[in-house]
Amino acid sequence: MEHGIVLKPEVLGYIGFLPVTNTLLVSWIVMFILLVVSIFATWRLKLVPSGLQNFMEMIIEGGYNIVSDIAGNRTKVFFPFVFTFFLYIIFANWIGLLPGFTTITFHGEPILRSMSSDLNMTLGLALLSAVVTHIFAIKYLGLWDYLKRWVSFNPIFLFVGVLEIVAEFTKLLSLSFRLFGNIFAGEVVLATIAGIFAFVLPLPFYFLEIVVGFVQAAVFMMLTLVFMVLLTEKHEAEH
Repeated sequence: MEHGIVLKPEVLGYIGFLPVTNTLLVSWIVMFILLVVSIFATWRLKLVPSGLQNFMEMIIEGGYNIVSDIAGNRTKVFFPFVFTFFLYIIFANWIGLLPGFTTITFHGEPILRSMSSDLNMTLGLALLSAVVTHIFAIKYLGLWDYLKRWVSFNPIFLFVGVLEIVAEFTKLLSLSFRLFGNIFAGEVVLATIAGIFAFVLPLPFYFLEIVVGFVQAAVFMMLTLVFMVLLTEKHEAEH
């Protein structure tokens, strides 16, 4: 009997009271891969880079230039966080397209499943993005100016503050559901097409999911960056 795709991730076992799902396992694998790649890319650094060091420097430099166009003098602070989001999500999205995902099972449950097809994982990333963004806001604005964004004795600014609080929750939903919805939908499409046509015809859909995986990682990174820039800017009209 073929395993159907369901919203809830499958639990493979427990570490104490912590349930280990197939999506959590994949997130650990992605972290391990990124760690290994970073170690080898920075092993015996050369003044004139070559091989993996050169490839990774090209990626990092390209990402840094994109972030600097938006963040300006805050680039050095924002870049490590937003680009880590990008690398983590794109690796997670692409590794989920490898053969064996959702097909290799253990006790009837798939061992591996795309991390971003689990709403818990995407919501966790969105929450982390929001927390880091607000920490930066306090860092650049100061605690008092940060609080004045949300609370004010002026009725107009108080109403604006309430709207901004609502907008913060909307950002969480936007970041998490956009990533989850696109990757989960792609997983369903691939499973359906592969179930009908075993060879050749699924290939265009795999190529499409490669593009979607990149786009969703880039969108998550750019939205997080924009939120950071907007929330750390002082609005003179409010003072």
